[in-house]
Amino acid sequence: METVKRVRAHVARLDLDKRQSAALDAQAHTARALWNLLHEYTTFRPDRLASLKQCDEAIRTARREIDWLGGLPAQAAQAVLKTYRQAWANFFNPDHPAERPAFKARFRSRMAIDVPQARDLNIIRINRRWGSVNLPKVGRVRFRWTKNLPGVTKGGPQGRITGARLVKDALGWHIVFRAELPAPAPAPAPHAGPEIGIDRGIAVPLALSTGEHLKHDQWLTDSEAARLLRLERKSARQRATRKRGTPPSNREKRTYDQIAKLRATAKRRALDWQHQTTTDLARRFSVIVVEDLNIGNMMASASGTIEEPGKNVAQKRGLNRAIAGEAWGRTVDFLTYKSADRCGQVEKVAPHGTSQECHRCHTTIPGSRETQSRFACKNPACGWIGNADTNAARNQLHRYNSAAGRAVTGRGDSPVGGSVKRQASCPIVSPASAPRAAA
Repeated sequence: METVKRVRAHVARLDLDKRQSAALDAQAHTARALWNLLHEYTTFRPDRLASLKQCDEAIRTARREIDWLGGLPAQAAQAVLKTYRQAWANFFNPDHPAERPAFKARFRSRMAIDVPQARDLNIIRINRRWGSVNLPKVGRVRFRWTKNLPGVTKGGPQGRITGARLVKDALGWHIVFRAELPAPAPAPAPHAGPEIGIDRGIAVPLALSTGEHLKHDQWLTDSEAARLLRLERKSARQRATRKRGTPPSNREKRTYDQIAKLRATAKRRALDWQHQTTTDLARRFSVIVVEDLNIGNMMASASGTIEEPGKNVAQKRGLNRAIAGEAWGRTVDFLTYKSADRCGQVEKVAPHGTSQECHRCHTTIPGSRETQSRFACKNPACGWIGNADTNAARNQLHRYNSAAGRAVTGRGDSPVGGSVKRQASCPIVSPASAPRAAA
């Protein structure tokens, strides 16, 4: 039987001097230019797209004839070709959402360099806080050591580093190690934890069916948020005073860089909270039930057209920003792979009506959800009163149990009274990956 291997990534911050940072910037711009050359060579042809062999020969010829292309390591150039071909494969795959590959602009594309060979890295741990890695045509570089890497440290996790990718954001250059972890042997026992329903929101980011609410502070402090607002207003004034069609000045670029650093800081804090929270949930619960939300449709613009302008456009824009700030889809992605690592699973149920239905008597009566946070069932035989988000989370868990053949309420208690307007149990959108034992 073939051993199933798991692929994971670990991000670390690089400690670069000015010379090393400039060298990586030059390599990243060369990689972007190579992508554009490949795109032009592949698409501007009279008959069909260029083959892999033709593209490879074109890269080798270009590296011999164009001096500045030699600044990019040969392995990194081959990785650009591999990524470009994969982009076309994703585009032609009807089940993949990728769009058609296009040219990469200088100021709107992410700077990245691939190091596909792990043998080129030569990772060494210096001390408790720092490690060092070899980067082609740059030399030895220190990186922040925050986690033991498989196959590197003595007594560390099993597995091996298969390569790395260098990426740059507003806070500087980072290295993303690609790690290959072996499947545990013998196979671990199924997760013994309970099942849970989770409702994602804005005022309460994650509401559990147990009644627990997981919240976080604002991603930016009050002073940072005030500074970000001042910088955004400053950039707006600079754009308004600049003559249309002229490039931005160095001062305007500096303002944009300051804005990008604050936003990158907020994103890093959001990622840290999501990672810690999802790891704890995956460790505690065997089955995590969430709504199958179409977040793209939920964030659609309400501006409308000139003939039929939208209503409450500013409020909808603020709601869209709040939804994007919570990154609901990323939370589910983290829960999915972390639960799978612990022999758990994440299930999705149909979302309609979970916030309007009472989890105890399963009736839907207009006016039961009195406010954003308060739910009071109007069924005289029930009368349950509690938090609206907790009620929605219990409804999600109930729908999963009902589809699995167990007609119980969200908390496992028996239903009361007769129903006024009873909703039929909704089917599970994605079936369970493993058979469930009878309760």
